[in-house]
Formats: sequence, structure tokens, C-alpha cells
Amino acid sequence: MKSKWIYILSIIPFIGSLGLLPFINGITIYVFGMPFIFFWVVIWTLAISGFLALIYKLDPQNKEEESE
Repeated sequence: MKSKWIYILSIIPFIGSLGLLPFINGITIYVFGMPFIFFWVVIWTLAISGFLALIYKLDPQNKEEESE
């Protein structure tokens, strides 16, 4: 069951960072002085780190290595 969530969590950053990029490319607002597309990439770069940390915590293979 947990492995299913790991696969889903690993797909979300790809969809968010690259899959949605063509849809937000036309937005011309500025956020914190950055064009929105650059802001989008920065936010997803940080979010990917969070997703990877969560995947690491949920992965049952990591728990097996710690107990040995």
C-alpha cells in the first residue's frame, strides 16, 4: 500500500514542474520581482526537495536498513 503512495508522490513533482509549465508560460505577472514562470520553477525546485524527503520517510526499504 505504501509503495503505491511512493509512486504517486514521485509523479507529482514531474507534473507540477514540467507538465504544467506550458499552461503557465503565458502568465505575465511578477511575483517577488520575478516573472511568474521563473517563480514557478523556483517554487517547484523547493517543493521537489520536500517530496523527496517525504518519499524517503515513507519508503519501507529505508526502515529495514536502519534496523540492521
